[in-house]
Amino acid sequence: MTAVLRVSGAWREGDPPGDRRFLDVPGPLALELGGTLPGYRLAYETWGRLSPARDNAVLVLHALTGDSHVVGEAGPGHPTAGWWNAVVGPGLGIDTNRFFVVCANVIGGCQGTTGPSSAAPDGRPWGSRWPRTTIRDQVAAEVPLADALGVDVWHGVVGGSMGGMRALEWAVMRPHRVRNVVVLAAAAEASADQVGLCRIQIDAIRADPYWCGGDYHDQFRGPDGGLGIARRIAHLSYRTAGEMDTRFGRAAQNGMDPLRGGLFAVESYLDHAAEGLRARFDAGSYVALNLAMNSHEIGRNRGGTAAALARVTARPTVVGVDTDRLYPLHQQAELAALLGTEPDIVSSGRGHDGFLVETDQVGAVLARALG
Repeated sequence: MTAVLRVSGAWREGDPPGDRRFLDVPGPLALELGGTLPGYRLAYETWGRLSPARDNAVLVLHALTGDSHVVGEAGPGHPTAGWWNAVVGPGLGIDTNRFFVVCANVIGGCQGTTGPSSAAPDGRPWGSRWPRTTIRDQVAAEVPLADALGVDVWHGVVGGSMGGMRALEWAVMRPHRVRNVVVLAAAAEASADQVGLCRIQIDAIRADPYWCGGDYHDQFRGPDGGLGIARRIAHLSYRTAGEMDTRFGRAAQNGMDPLRGGLFAVESYLDHAAEGLRARFDAGSYVALNLAMNSHEIGRNRGGTAAALARVTARPTVVGVDTDRLYPLHQQAELAALLGTEPDIVSSGRGHDGFLVETDQVGAVLARALG
């Protein structure tokens, strides 16, 4: 196999596995937009135990730059601690004393599941050859994991942001396999505003001179600059203008005048967010997953949104954040109305990221939703 240099934050074969387990699916996976993906690997983690009746499994679906490490410490194989440590665990919102909890890194991702940085059948990274995949493909790729774990019906499928798109697709694509579905900070389809924000981030990465059309994994340098710009754009959309003004205002970083070569404190904050992502993520996956999010449209080729949602037999819970400017609350209200329920509202000064950080409120909703 051709040696691959470290030009991204992707997990690679030979790295410490950490708490990951792996499922190798022989494929092929037929893709919604045409073509197939040959055999692929899913990286996943589990917590709790599957009941003898196999009726207590909960699937947790991560957001754009998340991964399978929902719970746990940072350490070998895991560059960051679990992203929902205060929500999933004994006695928490998703109670691992009761539930068998599963989370897989999404297809197209970069933390152990097959994606652009992974080796293709010829041993070289997929790179520019990675096929266009959609949210529906992401769900189809996860069905073999449920089968392998012996889960015929998920007691619950839970996801936020991109994970919320997947949760909704699970309930529409496999209604007989989902008993309860919880959609947080997501909508029935990607809006023009959301598509536009994703496109700008994709363009930032593709404009980097080290993008190399997506085939940078065997080069001496990757598109770090473009990925950093994309992350800065995204991070602002995840938070609120009020939070930025309150936390930073026009303060200078380290007392150095921004008008004389220093940085505004908010600039340093965004730089830190960019550096953190570059250390643990792959630019090719960032492009592939943003394209997948832009594909999200629950009613596509299903007779429209209402007709598609009429397929849902799971008990629905729709959760919105009152300050979310990326997936504004009216989108959750509209989705909930079509599903015949009322939205749960999380109050937060942190915008879209409220579904990740307001763990007491979110945990309470999840405990009720999962029964």
